Amino acid sequence: MVRKVGVVDGRRARSVATRERIRAAAWELFTTVGYDATTTHAIATRAGVAAGTVFVHASDKADLLFLVMHDRLAVVVEDRMATLPEAPLLDRLLHVFGGLYRMYGEHPEVAAAFVRHLPGASGPNAQRMTMLTLSFLHRVGLVVAEAQARGEVSKDVDPMACAQNLFGLYFLQLMTWLSGHATLEIALVPLLRDSIALQIRGFRP
Repeated sequence: MVRKVGVVDGRRARSVATRERIRAAAWELFTTVGYDATTTHAIATRAGVAAGTVFVHASDKADLLFLVMHDRLAVVVEDRMATLPEAPLLDRLLHVFGGLYRMYGEHPEVAAAFVRHLPGASGPNAQRMTMLTLSFLHRVGLVVAEAQARGEVSKDVDPMACAQNLFGLYFLQLMTWLSGHATLEIALVPLLRDSIALQIRGFRP
């Protein structure tokens, strides 16, 4: 039994190491050669694995993009949620969304490819992205609920409904930047800031 467990653990460790090599190779090529110009064969060669091995860890090239973006997004979300300032809801939300914008801003072409390919994607890494997004929405909802407890948000408002609305505003201004209609800085402030402020205030006179 001990021997079998050791064999399984060894295989799992090798699989994780292979996945990491593929992830690193994909990210390097996406950010230097470009997403569109990169092939799965080139990624396999850079990672030092057989071409078929790539498809053990991703269903296609787009799914490789989700593989690399998932980990980067998860790191930013964890960091921003862990460093939320003691501040009004608007400032806390800008702290979170601003971290994501700046991460995308490091490699705009990769960010554009990611946003373009994600809707409707069904590969294993796309599914992980969907779970990450749902978790993120839940955590934004908790931030709203904390503001609700402080009296910043009406008691009759559903925090998760607010989180979904806020995510829609965040994504709209992200698209405004990626489509070239605003710089990243302007997309965040004033566009996203003012949109969120309006959402928080509501349409009351």
